[in-house]
Amino acid sequence: MKRKSNYSLEQKLWAINRILSGEDSILHTVSLLGCSDVTIHEWLRNYQSSGLSGITISAKNTIYPDSVKVAAVEDYLKGIGSLREICQKYSIRSPRQLRSCIMKYNSHEELKTSGSGGAPIMTKGRSTTYDERLEIVPYWIEHQTSYVETADKYRVSYQ
Repeated sequence: MKRKSNYSLEQKLWAINRILSGEDSILHTVSLLGCSDVTIHEWLRNYQSSGLSGITISAKNTIYPDSVKVAAVEDYLKGIGSLREICQKYSIRSPRQLRSCIMKYNSHEELKTSGSGGAPIMTKGRSTTYDERLEIVPYWIEHQTSYVETADKYRVSYQ
């Protein structure tokens, strides 16, 4: 089944060009097109990171390599940027896609490239004793490391 957008490529380009040239504001463009500001922001972000292909409806899903997914998730968990900033950095079309990868990563699932069978990215956490937790938490506070780094050091899950 063919995918269909509510807005043509010409409408998207018209809106993007008016906003980027300073001819119009996002809010006014939203009122003219009858869409949400989130939609316009998504068009702008995708256009700026991927050009025309970023706002073109594709016939099939974009396949992101495991390495891109893992790098994007780890950058987000380290606090390097917001969901949108990380999506722009790695040319991921939607924050929803990144959020889905983060949820899988945090629940110790495999992040799969479609059809690849998946690649393990996190080991299953083990049970910790009360004494171990009393050792881990002060280490984390003292060294100001991220949850991910501390969990890796002690080979535990931080959930």
